[in-house]
Amino acid sequence: MAQVTKDMIIAEIIGLDQNLGAVLMASGMHCIGCPSSQGETLEEAAMVHGMDVEQLVNRLNEYLATKQ
Repeated sequence: MAQVTKDMIIAEIIGLDQNLGAVLMASGMHCIGCPSSQGETLEEAAMVHGMDVEQLVNRLNEYLATKQ
């Protein structure tokens, strides 16, 4: 099973499953379509948005776990 880590690029995360974009947006990260997301890690994006990266990683991985 694929796992999301905080050092993954946003575009790489969405490449795992396009629905992860919806999880990110529901979490308050509305910039997933912007050009910087192509080279920004989840940790960097979380820092810019004032989000807890560990909680975000957990949400993303919980979604992936439901896909099994």
